[in-house]
Amino acid sequence: MQKPEELARRIAELAEDEKAIDTQILDIAELTIIADYFVICSGRNVIHVKSIAENIDQKMRAAGLPPVRHEGLEQGRWAVMDFGSVIVHVFRDEEREYYNLEDLWRDAPRLQAENH
Repeated sequence: MQKPEELARRIAELAEDEKAIDTQILDIAELTIIADYFVICSGRNVIHVKSIAENIDQKMRAAGLPPVRHEGLEQGRWAVMDFGSVIVHVFRDEEREYYNLEDLWRDAPRLQAENH
Protein backbone atom coordinates (compact mmCIF):
# COMPACT_ATOMS: atom_id res chain seq x y z
CA MET A 1 0.00 0.00 0.00
CA GLN A 2 1.30 3.41 -0.96
CA LYS A 3 2.05 5.96 1.76
CA PRO A 4 -0.22 9.04 1.65
CA GLU A 5 2.66 11.41 0.86
CA GLU A 6 3.83 9.20 -2.02
CA LEU A 7 0.26 9.03 -3.32
CA ALA A 8 -0.08 12.82 -3.16
CA ARG A 9 3.21 13.28 -5.00
CA ARG A 10 2.21 10.76 -7.69
CA ILE A 11 -1.12 12.51 -8.23
CA ALA A 12 0.67 15.87 -8.47
CA GLU A 13 2.97 14.34 -11.12
CA LEU A 14 -0.04 13.16 -13.10
CA ALA A 15 -1.49 16.68 -12.97
CA GLU A 16 1.83 18.10 -14.13
CA ASP A 17 1.89 15.59 -17.01
CA GLU A 18 -1.17 17.43 -18.34
CA LYS A 19 0.46 20.85 -17.81
CA ALA A 20 -1.55 21.74 -14.69
CA ILE A 21 -0.99 25.25 -13.40
CA ASP A 22 0.37 25.98 -9.90
CA THR A 23 0.15 22.47 -8.45
CA GLN A 24 0.20 22.55 -4.65
CA ILE A 25 0.35 19.74 -2.09
CA LEU A 26 -1.02 20.67 1.32
CA ASP A 27 -0.32 18.49 4.35
CA ILE A 28 -3.63 18.70 6.23
CA ALA A 29 -3.15 15.61 8.44
CA GLU A 30 -2.75 17.61 11.65
CA LEU A 31 -5.66 19.94 10.84
CA THR A 32 -8.52 17.59 9.95
CA ILE A 33 -9.58 13.96 9.84
CA ILE A 34 -10.98 14.11 6.29
CA ALA A 35 -7.63 13.35 4.60
CA ASP A 36 -3.88 13.63 5.00
CA TYR A 37 -3.21 15.70 1.87
CA PHE A 38 -4.89 17.99 -0.61
CA VAL A 39 -3.49 18.22 -4.11
CA ILE A 40 -4.69 21.47 -5.68
CA CYS A 41 -4.07 22.60 -9.24
CA SER A 42 -5.65 24.62 -12.03
CA GLY A 43 -6.46 24.32 -15.69
CA ARG A 44 -6.75 27.23 -18.10
CA ASN A 45 -10.27 26.36 -19.20
CA VAL A 46 -13.00 23.71 -18.91
CA ILE A 47 -11.32 21.40 -21.43
CA HIS A 48 -7.96 21.65 -19.65
CA VAL A 49 -9.55 20.95 -16.24
CA LYS A 50 -11.28 17.87 -17.67
CA SER A 51 -8.04 16.69 -19.28
CA ILE A 52 -6.10 16.98 -16.01
CA ALA A 53 -8.81 15.26 -13.97
CA GLU A 54 -9.34 12.49 -16.52
CA ASN A 55 -5.60 11.78 -16.69
CA ILE A 56 -5.41 11.45 -12.90
CA ASP A 57 -8.54 9.30 -12.81
CA GLN A 58 -7.43 6.97 -15.63
CA LYS A 59 -3.84 6.52 -14.46
CA MET A 60 -4.83 5.92 -10.84
CA ARG A 61 -7.47 3.37 -11.91
CA ALA A 62 -4.87 1.63 -14.08
CA ALA A 63 -2.61 1.45 -11.01
CA GLY A 64 -5.43 -0.21 -9.07
CA LEU A 65 -6.18 2.92 -7.04
CA PRO A 66 -9.54 4.27 -8.26
CA PRO A 67 -11.02 7.26 -6.46
CA VAL A 68 -13.50 6.43 -3.71
CA ARG A 69 -15.73 9.09 -5.24
CA HIS A 70 -15.48 12.04 -7.56
CA GLU A 71 -17.53 15.09 -8.50
CA GLY A 72 -17.42 17.70 -11.24
CA LEU A 73 -15.50 15.77 -13.88
CA GLU A 74 -18.20 16.45 -16.45
CA GLN A 75 -18.56 20.20 -15.80
CA GLY A 76 -14.85 20.99 -15.84
CA ARG A 77 -14.96 23.95 -13.46
CA TRP A 78 -13.99 22.19 -10.22
CA ALA A 79 -13.28 18.47 -10.22
CA VAL A 80 -12.84 16.75 -6.86
CA MET A 81 -11.48 13.22 -6.49
CA ASP A 82 -11.29 11.42 -3.17
CA PHE A 83 -8.51 8.85 -2.90
CA GLY A 84 -9.04 8.32 0.84
CA SER A 85 -5.89 9.83 2.31
CA VAL A 86 -5.58 12.32 -0.59
CA ILE A 87 -8.25 14.63 -1.96
CA VAL A 88 -7.59 16.20 -5.33
CA HIS A 89 -9.03 19.55 -6.43
CA VAL A 90 -8.66 20.53 -10.09
CA PHE A 91 -9.98 24.04 -10.62
CA ARG A 92 -10.57 26.39 -13.48
CA ASP A 93 -8.68 29.59 -12.54
CA GLU A 94 -11.84 31.54 -11.71
CA GLU A 95 -13.14 28.90 -9.28
CA ARG A 96 -9.74 28.47 -7.65
CA GLU A 97 -9.48 32.17 -7.01
CA TYR A 98 -13.04 32.35 -5.67
CA TYR A 99 -12.82 29.37 -3.28
CA ASN A 100 -9.19 30.07 -2.35
CA LEU A 101 -8.54 26.75 -0.58
CA GLU A 102 -4.88 27.61 -0.06
CA ASP A 103 -5.90 30.56 2.11
CA LEU A 104 -8.61 28.58 3.89
CA TRP A 105 -5.98 25.93 4.74
CA ARG A 106 -3.14 28.43 5.19
CA ASP A 107 -1.91 26.66 8.35
CA ALA A 108 -1.22 23.49 6.36
CA PRO A 109 2.43 22.87 5.51
CA ARG A 110 3.16 22.77 1.77
CA LEU A 111 5.13 20.00 0.13
CA GLN A 112 7.19 20.83 -2.88
CA ALA A 113 5.58 19.41 -6.00
CA GLU A 114 8.31 17.92 -8.11
CA ASN A 115 8.25 19.39 -11.60
CA HIS A 116 9.64 17.25 -14.37
